[in-house]
Amino acid sequence: MLEPTLQEKLIGKEIVPGTPLYKEIHTVKADNERLVMELNSHYHPPHEIQDYLTKITGKEVAASVNISQPFYSDFGKHITFGKDIFINQNVTFVDLGGITIEDQVLIGPCARLITVNHLTDPKKRRGLSVAPIRIKKNAWIGANVTILPGITVGENAIIAADSTVTKDVPANVIVAGSPAKIMREINR
Repeated sequence: MLEPTLQEKLIGKEIVPGTPLYKEIHTVKADNERLVMELNSHYHPPHEIQDYLTKITGKEVAASVNISQPFYSDFGKHITFGKDIFINQNVTFVDLGGITIEDQVLIGPCARLITVNHLTDPKKRRGLSVAPIRIKKNAWIGANVTILPGITVGENAIIAADSTVTKDVPANVIVAGSPAKIMREINR
């Protein structure tokens, strides 16, 4: 039987300071921070950005993934990019819980995809819980959108600028607000 991945070990668990799992996370995080700082330290042509993203994620990144600098990620290894993706500048990926971006997704500037929460118990507040985010094919995430842990954004969905997504978004709808609510369906 295969050893579970770090991401598999994290889902549904309370991750508290002082544990081996907490220490492992912070070791990977420190290496990722170095790579992200190098990436953002000066201009890089697209092929160099792809090289950095491959190092940051530990996965091959397609040439059709276009990311504007600066790019931010706290963990890095739990991001998966599809193809034909555009991510504008200053997008933040808090990806410990896992972020999957499917093909043809657009993400506006200053968006935040957050897969980590602190624990609600005051005695364990420094601890973490995680849940993955999945952005389905051809979704469009507007500027300054926040997507919280455990959310799936459906295929072709649009998240209006400045929205906070607290619940799954069905396919082929436009949502807006904080918390985001369905405004209308998209005619196809």
